[in-house]
Amino acid sequence: MFTDKTIKQDVGSSTVFEMMHPKLGCVISFRRVESEIDFERLYEWQHYDHVKPYWNLAISREAYRQHLEAFLLDTHQTLYIGSIDGVPMSYWECYWAVDDVIAGCYEPKVADQGVHLLIGPPEYIGRGYALPMLEAMVSFLFLHKETDRIVAEPDIRNDKMIHIFKRCGFEVQKTITLPDKQALLLFCNRENFRGSGNDND
Repeated sequence: MFTDKTIKQDVGSSTVFEMMHPKLGCVISFRRVESEIDFERLYEWQHYDHVKPYWNLAISREAYRQHLEAFLLDTHQTLYIGSIDGVPMSYWECYWAVDDVIAGCYEPKVADQGVHLLIGPPEYIGRGYALPMLEAMVSFLFLHKETDRIVAEPDIRNDKMIHIFKRCGFEVQKTITLPDKQALLLFCNRENFRGSGNDND
């Protein structure tokens, strides 16, 4: 796991977390999504070919605006933009599992957190960024001291992302059926989180 020396929390402006990744050699940061700033980039990202099969949000501009505004108002989750050296390149949905549809698929603890992610611009695909970004986000979520388990439920077809989750210390539990997909349920317990993988994405 990353040391305190690599992590800064509440670092100013809208940034909630940043760290210098020891293997990547870049600054990873997360800030909360702001509709006025981020709508156009998120709308564009949802229409990329590598995103569409798993997010199913290649919809009209107005429909996506309504979707994003509803998600921003949903108090059981928080939306983030992830950046590399200050350049936005990923989108994250972090949620409290006990208040999510996933709670019907296992017995959640009150502080379990879950995560969804996508890498946006195609130039960041296949460049080794997905695992370091996931490691950084899991480090951020585990700063909540009551959280001992992070939950993920990637689409069962998404072999590449499942591989990344496993490299980060997530362990397969079972196949589950969610309203929008067949998914693989994975858990990352605090003691299993390695935070130092180096596989490419």
